[in-house]
Amino acid sequence: MIAAATFEIWLLGNNEAYSNLLSHQLGRNPDYRIRRFPTIALALGSAQEGEQPEAIIYDCGPTPDAAVHRAVRQLREQLPQTGLFLISSQSDISTAVELMRHGASDYLVKDASTPDRLWQLLAQTCQPRATPPSPKGTCPEAASLLLGEHASMQRVRELIAKAARTVITVSITGETGTGKELVAQAIHAQSSRASQPFVAVNMAAIPRELLESELFGHEKGAFTGATARRVGHFEAANGGTLFLDEIGDLELPLQAKLLRVLQERVVTRVGGSKPVPFDVRLVVATHRDLAAEARAGRFREDLYYRLLGLPIELPPLRARGNDRLLLADHFVQNFSHANRLPIRSFDAEAKRRLLAYPFPGNVRELKAVVELAAVLADGAHIVAADLPPLQAPATGRDASAMPTTTGTMPSLREQTLAIMQNALLQTQGDVVAAASRLRIGRSTMYRLLQSGHLRLPQD
Repeated sequence: MIAAATFEIWLLGNNEAYSNLLSHQLGRNPDYRIRRFPTIALALGSAQEGEQPEAIIYDCGPTPDAAVHRAVRQLREQLPQTGLFLISSQSDISTAVELMRHGASDYLVKDASTPDRLWQLLAQTCQPRATPPSPKGTCPEAASLLLGEHASMQRVRELIAKAARTVITVSITGETGTGKELVAQAIHAQSSRASQPFVAVNMAAIPRELLESELFGHEKGAFTGATARRVGHFEAANGGTLFLDEIGDLELPLQAKLLRVLQERVVTRVGGSKPVPFDVRLVVATHRDLAAEARAGRFREDLYYRLLGLPIELPPLRARGNDRLLLADHFVQNFSHANRLPIRSFDAEAKRRLLAYPFPGNVRELKAVVELAAVLADGAHIVAADLPPLQAPATGRDASAMPTTTGTMPSLREQTLAIMQNALLQTQGDVVAAASRLRIGRSTMYRLLQSGHLRLPQD
């Protein structure tokens, strides 16, 4: 048996809390050996002794200064073949471009999606590929979303099944929190491509200057800092499904390039000339009205019709009637079972409050609300007092029509933070374990830790 390869990843920077977060995140991959360097000098010393990691992640602070630019040049001179990924709170595009000219492989603006984007970048840098496995068979999260008896959800399930039998492009629309990516996963999981990659890309989270390289890849030497060939998302998803979220945020010049790629079914990497064929099923999603965007000239009409394919519109939770009670019971049972809590049902008043509230955050918000209630409940049932004050935002399309309730208990946010802080305490600061215990996204906890709303327990 051939032993699995081990890839060395260096974490640079003196932000100990954020280094802890990244160590927890990247440590999920047993093939990664994580080493931390609080100073550039220590890293350069190791490089001069002949050590060469596969990748360096450099947290260069809130505002990259001249010392950071100098450090990037030194690292690139010492380690020309190493992937060099910079993280900063500075979102200035000119800064990112200048640092990439000095030799950075990529520049990430620090936000909630940064750890997941790093995972994807390392998967492309380290060989063999280390991306998490694609969903097969039934996707559990998608199955949760698709629960419900309302006619609108029955129609969604029918369309998913029809889409899965073919390779037709699928366009998904719906409000935030309705589960657009989960529908894409369900289509993939039910299709003949289930054993192949499922690649999800948030178009709005990638700087526009880097988007072409992200989608189509680049060749070594295509620009300063391009020290190795990089496979884009179209190639990474070959044989499987490519999900492009927030497609409506794509700017017009790149819309034209995407249209050509879809017409010719080949990509040409940035800096290259050889067409590379690909075979992907494309699923796109947006919260925008693309037809209206096309009429306004902000979205190419020819691209709109090519992407339309089989349209699936996800209904808001407030339009699904009693489905919210079915979903609430499902989320509470799963959460209670995973956390060894008594499995409680909702009493009549709690059900009334759930049905009266419009849930502007849709299924995602419902899940957070009822899981918090499961933690707070003491009796045989979840009662109205266990629910946080359900008060809709004062702004928004239907704000004036949304019923509200008031209460004297702490806000939902305060209660949620308290529960998350307790989970970190119980798991001794293991962010991945705490997020898994609470059944929430890791990126949410990373963001709150970075902002100071949560803190890692002290040894």
